Amino acid sequence: MSKELVSLLYYFPFFAILIACLGLFGLATFIAEQRTKEIGIRKVLGSSVSGVVMLLSKDFVKFGGYRLCDCSTCGLVVHAQMAGRLCLQDNYWLGIFLLAGVIALLIAVLTVCFQAIRAAMANPVKSLRTE
Repeated sequence: MSKELVSLLYYFPFFAILIACLGLFGLATFIAEQRTKEIGIRKVLGSSVSGVVMLLSKDFVKFGGYRLCDCSTCGLVVHAQMAGRLCLQDNYWLGIFLLAGVIALLIAVLTVCFQAIRAAMANPVKSLRTE
């Protein structure tokens, strides 16, 4: 393969992560928009910003944790196959699968928390007055 193609292939994971973050941001925006009145009522009744953020991001973290477990299980199978092929060389580490999963979960949480904080900081009077 040519050097230009190889250097281009290095950018594809970043584009995939960017597209995934945009999708998560859109989904978080949609969920926050649907639950605007609930967030407003919770804020009027004394809920803190951290409580609202936890309310909105709880489902994303739960499903991200499930995916992390699925990926780590799949990673263990792949690791066993590659370890057999590489004859247990020292340059391959099992934790790279878990590290990649944790980084993906962290990116997802940061993406969702940004939108959740914005929704939690909004004025509850505006959200309750629209009806």
